[in-house]
Amino acid sequence: MVNIVHSCWQLFYGTLLEYETHKVVQIHSKKVGASFRVIQLFFVLYVILWVMIKEKGYQKFDQAQSGVTAKLKGIAFANITNNQNIGASVWDAADYVVPPQQNSAFFVMTNLIVTPGQTLATCEESHDVHGNSCRRDKDCSPGTLVLTGGGVRTGRCVKSTRHESLFVCEIYGWCPTEHDIMPKENILSSAPNFTVILKNSIEFPLYRVKRRNILPWMDKTYLKMCRYNPLDSREKFCPIFRLDDIMRYTEADNRGIWKYGGMISIQIEWNCDLDYSEDECVPKYTFRRLDDFDSVVGQGWNFRFSQHYIENGVHKRNLIKAFGIQFFITVYGKGGKFHLLTFSMNLGSGLALLGIATVLCDMIILNVTRKRSIYRTAKVDLVVQQKREFKRVNVVRNAEKRQLQIPRKRDNTSETANVRSGSRGNDLGGNRSSEMGLQASRLRRRGKMPSR
Repeated sequence: MVNIVHSCWQLFYGTLLEYETHKVVQIHSKKVGASFRVIQLFFVLYVILWVMIKEKGYQKFDQAQSGVTAKLKGIAFANITNNQNIGASVWDAADYVVPPQQNSAFFVMTNLIVTPGQTLATCEESHDVHGNSCRRDKDCSPGTLVLTGGGVRTGRCVKSTRHESLFVCEIYGWCPTEHDIMPKENILSSAPNFTVILKNSIEFPLYRVKRRNILPWMDKTYLKMCRYNPLDSREKFCPIFRLDDIMRYTEADNRGIWKYGGMISIQIEWNCDLDYSEDECVPKYTFRRLDDFDSVVGQGWNFRFSQHYIENGVHKRNLIKAFGIQFFITVYGKGGKFHLLTFSMNLGSGLALLGIATVLCDMIILNVTRKRSIYRTAKVDLVVQQKREFKRVNVVRNAEKRQLQIPRKRDNTSETANVRSGSRGNDLGGNRSSEMGLQASRLRRRGKMPSR
């Protein structure tokens, strides 16, 4: 138990009750000195070039609040010869933009599969529905809802009109069912020439600055004629884009996107230095394809929608499986102005990095250099060892003093004894003479001793 307490005390005494202070040691070494200055220069350049200039560490930033809308224009002519109910038709933005408005996004239909004139009746289920093949009526349970199909089974097994050797279950639903055969080419072949105008407004609430991507110098004439071109000094700010140009700016393989569809990201970036004029706060556009265009399964982008109508008192609908491009618009940005507190904090943090140069050089001289043992001895002082050395020196000095003081004491003692003995002899002689004088005086009084 005593050992445990002693160990705990040693741990407490050796760790918590120690204090370290810096000691300045000047080392005249060209290599170490040059290394120290190079490291310091690196951190100084980092603070100036990167923190202050590149990242604008002297500014306080505010995030942009934004809203964006898209408006498409363009006409497409489609001649669907294999479907007499549609035939030749003209498609405008009201037809190929589905739905008409989205939040920071828009969809452009470029290809489609149409199943026109569907009515609620009984008909054969599509042959490509999994688990729909049959041999007899018992294989088609009546009232069973085919979730991946188009209706409810009637309980009859009928011969398929699309595949002569195949029997399928009959259903009650929208008939005829969809015949999902992809056209060889995209039906809306003029879709690459469609244009879209993006209207984007942003605000930096902290600085009460509002901007829009239709810049003040743009007029109606310019907006009618301009098309976005990132290589032109003026056209790179044009808010009107051709869809084919957008595909080209993504730098991706877009050969099948017009037929099968895909996903495109349009990014509008606002990075504004509000210490200068607000007119220099302008947008930057970038484009990127999001979907995996090399994928074999689940390729492209498609969905279904219907157009309902009544003909001769009969409720009908046209089923459309739309293939197209889904555009996602992302707006982000920041605006900054000089801020004294932010500048002071970044500057102080940068100057604190200079201390790393000292740490690195200490590691070099104490662990790498040839004279590391000499440098370590000169730099590191253990006060405990020094205390022990001082105690040892004091003990030796005290012992030497005692040795020097012993003969002096002896001499002083003998001298004192002689003085005392002499004084005692004098005292005895004086006493004897005084006694003899008293005796003589007594005899004179008695008359026995003659006077002088």
